[in-house]
Amino acid sequence: MDRAVYDYPDGSAGVAVLFRRIDVVPVYILHVLNIVGLAVITLTSAILTYWMSRSIIRSLDKLKAAAERMTEGDLNTPIETAALPNEIGEVGKAFEHMRRRLKHSIDQSLQYEENRKLLLSHISHDLKTPITSIKGYVEGILDGIANTPEKQEKYLRTVYRKASDMDRLIDELFLYSKLDLHAVPFDFRVIDLNGYVKQITEEMRFDLEREGIVLVPPKRGKPLPVMADPEKLSRVFANILDNSRKYMGAQDSGADKRIEIELTEEGAYARVDIRDSGPGLAEEAVPYLFDHFFRADSSRSPDTGGSGLGLAIVRQIVEGHGGKVTAANHPEGGLIISFTLRKTGETGGGHETDSDH
Repeated sequence: MDRAVYDYPDGSAGVAVLFRRIDVVPVYILHVLNIVGLAVITLTSAILTYWMSRSIIRSLDKLKAAAERMTEGDLNTPIETAALPNEIGEVGKAFEHMRRRLKHSIDQSLQYEENRKLLLSHISHDLKTPITSIKGYVEGILDGIANTPEKQEKYLRTVYRKASDMDRLIDELFLYSKLDLHAVPFDFRVIDLNGYVKQITEEMRFDLEREGIVLVPPKRGKPLPVMADPEKLSRVFANILDNSRKYMGAQDSGADKRIEIELTEEGAYARVDIRDSGPGLAEEAVPYLFDHFFRADSSRSPDTGGSGLGLAIVRQIVEGHGGKVTAANHPEGGLIISFTLRKTGETGGGHETDSDH
């Protein structure tokens, strides 16, 4: 620092101070430091850019590999999305969701195809048996084996019965196929389930009593409004009761043959329990009771008029109502089949009223 003293024109004294910078570090060192700093910044930027690009490229490679696996038909290998960056991770989750949906769709299609094959196999078997029988009886008539009016009438009645069984099988198969394809419209109405079941039991009691079966209706309680298709629901009751009738047909004539119906409420649903006093089922057979063409024993063979579709139709109709159907062996003996129907707050007049559905 330099200092100088001088006088102003007016005679006053003044002082001038001159500051001078003295660098400890040489100037060329500063240039070197600047160059090094720029190099560090450039290198760091390059490293970060390389790391980010590699991370993105690796993630995209994983998605590409997953897409190629899916293209080749491999839908069993899940796509790992936990280690993917945020945005790419979202894309990965979308790919994984698509993979699951495709797998579910293909598995469902394969199951449908397998069901169709089984259905055709059972149809062929169940139609071929009565056709073969009909041909045999007709040949017996043509060959003169039925050489008396009594034999001819017996043969013709047997042919008629076999043809009627085939007609019934075809009708049930047609209904089952339409229900399976959701091609049957439901005419939903509000009905009082208590009154409806009483009416159904009155209509079906006579036929059951002729075979020595007592049908016990539920105790009449307060109105229990449900949303249902009365015609389809009638088919549900008819098929379940017919199933019980066939099972109890194998019992001794002196056995106590009863079918009891009970109604209960379970939250938003009404439950119908139909219990018979038959022999019940083997436990391993119960889960398959509602499968098409399932027959647990000889009491459900085609010779007794059973098509093997009755309870499969029951399941289709009940599920079409938004309910569930189950079966179980009762602890005190017999089989109990239960199904649910959705309740409604409307009460309506009489047993059924039109609704907006």
